[in-house]
Amino acid sequence: MAPTNAGGSTSEGLVQVPTAELHFDRRNPRLFLEEDLKEDLSDSDLIRLLWRDFAVDEVALSIGHNGFFGHEPLFATLEEGRRVVVEGNRRLAAVRLLVDPDLREAIGATDLPQISLERKQELEFLPVIECERGEVWQFVGFKHVNGPQAWQSYAKAQYVAWVHNDLGVPLPDIARRIGDRHATVRRLYRGLMALLQAEHSGVFDREDRWKKHFSFSHLYTGLGYSNIQAFLGIDDEHSFRPDPVPNDHVRDLGDLCLWLYGRKSTSTQPVVRSQNPDLRNLDSALGSSRGVVALRRGLPLEVVLEIAAGDEVLFKEALIAARHELQQARGKQLTGDAGDLDTLQIANEVFDLADRLVTEMEDSRREGRSRRRRRRRGAR
Repeated sequence: MAPTNAGGSTSEGLVQVPTAELHFDRRNPRLFLEEDLKEDLSDSDLIRLLWRDFAVDEVALSIGHNGFFGHEPLFATLEEGRRVVVEGNRRLAAVRLLVDPDLREAIGATDLPQISLERKQELEFLPVIECERGEVWQFVGFKHVNGPQAWQSYAKAQYVAWVHNDLGVPLPDIARRIGDRHATVRRLYRGLMALLQAEHSGVFDREDRWKKHFSFSHLYTGLGYSNIQAFLGIDDEHSFRPDPVPNDHVRDLGDLCLWLYGRKSTSTQPVVRSQNPDLRNLDSALGSSRGVVALRRGLPLEVVLEIAAGDEVLFKEALIAARHELQQARGKQLTGDAGDLDTLQIANEVFDLADRLVTEMEDSRREGRSRRRRRRRGAR
């Protein structure tokens, strides 16, 4: 009989499996962005990847000190004659490192503590719930998509897409069963489908982006903004499906991805450098045809915003700003005016500018009224 683990005796529904018979899941969503991940990666290479990026050291320190908790079993499925761990890969990596000093040395995990012989014997078997991949999606989804051990957003989207597209679970059901009350499931899914559409259509190459970090949230958040939706020809009713962008807007999708992520091969930096406020500003710029033209010409976002707003809006904003500054100056006059001629001269220049502006605005309005009267007389 397999030995009991540190968390207690074997529970109903669990089996104790030799650690050596457990294999890592190369379909794990959190690994999908790793460019060097191949099917032929060795276990030591995969453990190195997990150690580098996913804080396996924290898990290993806990297991080394407390043992492997029996109330948090691994979930494993039988695939091609092997037990593949579909939930618990970090814990499996931690156990492998704790029991194998040569492996620790090989991947540079030398600061992990040496464990006792008794602890090592405990870790020769681990508690496992045997299952099919499709049977545990609700548990994994709650834990890693909407729960306490959340994956990165791209990994979440990959998992949601697998449950929806491969298992056939409707998006509202996924959201309900994992406790998502903020439409995160829908937004993640649409973002991934739009990204895959851009890549499959050849209008965007994720590997050619400007920054090494892939800010997937820029895309799935931006697709919820009204001007971006209008630019792509999508809405919140029909766009939660594969290939959400209409064919006649696919090139626009490529432009959007370029503005979000840039293109390294052409030294094109992204327009959106930080989600706040750049993403909202991009959405504002796309609200006018002038803004779209300016963006496609590669102008800086701050210039594009001015062009998109138009002179009428900018003129009014400038007047409001000038009024505010004058109010501020008037409030400081009593205590801040030292009586020198320079400040009085500046105030007179401001007065003259304001007087000329008012005169020109009045002349413009009189000329406008005259033109309208002439047009009315001509119409008779």
